[in-house]
Amino acid sequence: MTTETFEFQVEARQLLQLMIHSVYSNKDVFLRELVSNASDALDKLRLEKLRDDSLDADVSDLHIELDVDKEARTLTVRDNGIGMSYDEVGQLIGTIANSGTATFLKELKEAKDAGGAEGLIGQFGVGFYSGFMAADEVTLVTRRAGESQGTRWTSRGEATYTLERVDDAPQGTSVTLHLKPADPENQLHDYTSAWTIREIVKRYSDFITWPIRMVPEAKDGEDAPEPETLNSMKALWARSRDEVSDDEYHELYKHISHDWREPLETIRLQAEGTFEYQALLFVPSHAPHDLFTRDFKRGVQLYVKRVFIMDDCEALLPPYLRFVKGVVDAQDLSLNVSREILQQDRHIRMMQRRLTKKVLSTVKEIKTKDAERYATFWREFGTALKEGLVTDSENRDAILAVSSFATTHSDDEPTTLAQYVERMKDGQDAIWFITGESRQSIENSPHMEAFRDKGIEVLLLTDAVDEVWVDAVGEYEGKKLRSVAKGEIDLDAEDEEKAGEEREKQAEEYAGLLGWMRERLDEDIKEVRLSTRLTVSPACIVSDAHDLTPALENMYRAMGQEVPRTKRILELNPGHALVKGLHQAYQASEDRAELAESAELLHTLAVLAEGGQPKDPARFVRLVADRLERTL
Repeated sequence: MTTETFEFQVEARQLLQLMIHSVYSNKDVFLRELVSNASDALDKLRLEKLRDDSLDADVSDLHIELDVDKEARTLTVRDNGIGMSYDEVGQLIGTIANSGTATFLKELKEAKDAGGAEGLIGQFGVGFYSGFMAADEVTLVTRRAGESQGTRWTSRGEATYTLERVDDAPQGTSVTLHLKPADPENQLHDYTSAWTIREIVKRYSDFITWPIRMVPEAKDGEDAPEPETLNSMKALWARSRDEVSDDEYHELYKHISHDWREPLETIRLQAEGTFEYQALLFVPSHAPHDLFTRDFKRGVQLYVKRVFIMDDCEALLPPYLRFVKGVVDAQDLSLNVSREILQQDRHIRMMQRRLTKKVLSTVKEIKTKDAERYATFWREFGTALKEGLVTDSENRDAILAVSSFATTHSDDEPTTLAQYVERMKDGQDAIWFITGESRQSIENSPHMEAFRDKGIEVLLLTDAVDEVWVDAVGEYEGKKLRSVAKGEIDLDAEDEEKAGEEREKQAEEYAGLLGWMRERLDEDIKEVRLSTRLTVSPACIVSDAHDLTPALENMYRAMGQEVPRTKRILELNPGHALVKGLHQAYQASEDRAELAESAELLHTLAVLAEGGQPKDPARFVRLVADRLERTL
């Protein structure tokens, strides 16, 4: 037969050079691409045979075959699918007749890292060329089903390729890679190793519909062994619930999550219509140790028509559901779309919206039906879920419905906002909360005294995200969320007129002391006033209603954001002996040097009471020691 030589177009040559001198960190993807092409060819033949029963094609044993020859250093991927004609080989393989090739090359060159470059392969239909990442030469032999003559395509990935007609080609396509020399330092990428081939197929193509077979190497003196099937062909997400056992689900979870424990919940979703996909998601039973680290790998596995595309597909679930593991199999996406395109794809956004709602509705169902399992979920993942109250306004109500919080109502039973509202006292118009590092520290805070005294329930919030979401949410069922440590507090609703007159009288009486202390402590505070929230402690520090809390300021600074230091308010308890004594001393003496030290000590004690640190610890210790010495 006549062999013809053709030149690659300029862009094709550039593409081949990028493949040969590959920027890809994981060269194993070439086998995934070739197996995927073979799977597509089998799908097309099956469909063609259904449409045209007269088609002269054998469909009795459709499969993919992998053949390794260690001596010749070749790897062949063979299928008995639809195949290609001579003209089709020239159009589909010989040239890259794709208007997006230039864009592909540009994006490939500009990919910021190897992982990003890897995400581009196959995006423009050039997956076949990935074979040149592992091979010095590629030979393709194909015969279209129903035709009598086949075609051979050969290239070393340089300037030219050859085409010739052949008479003895079997139905389908075989791609033979003449592998590059072995790398003794990297045996993991030895593509003549049966073990390596098994691992790659298991990782990328385990759920391909068609059997992927390989003949194991024969041992000396033994007959050739039977072919073994490398893939399970068990796409659990595509099978009905009755066909799959819990054990099978759990094994899949353990495989994809590397977690030896069973999941807390299994979630199935099948979407039909204009955009079809199946999802099989898992809620773990415990949080990974690195859930709140910057390098945590989030997202679920993405498949397209049962072909593995990528781990950790972040676009399918929002960050606050990063603990969810599983598989999403889409029917209408192209193979190996880039992560950047996934972020912009309308269908992906639709999938994320529906998957998010499904996860949240499942958590709500757990909360309703199984208190113990819900308690486990909230203990492990509640902190992450609350991030959604800040970032996901669309689902904020759904997140609030499955959220629970520690409260002064119970030592061990958390409460929902709905339960809190049901228990609110007559005339109470706010949901009160306090934030801090631990339940013990905030329960003993001076800010809690009036609330404890009047039996008003307070939410005890101890996660860093609590400092943020309460402001983002703002209110619940018309009741404002208010901090017991911010703004002015008035809990004397029963006799408001009498209480107001009493406070006005005290404010007038203490006006001189308050003004003097304001001047003395000007560097640290912006106001000194009498408190309505203190019943036991002499003083406390509070923030203005719209000021950032110190914890939130520190959080922003830790993230590298500069925020101005906010002066706060010192509140004094006029019923405390220490404050009364300070007031009497102020009125009785014009030499107030020692009195200034007392004011400084009172302010520092208030800072310490809320978990803060003295501005000058050494000075504070000296002042306290001096005072103690005088009392002995």
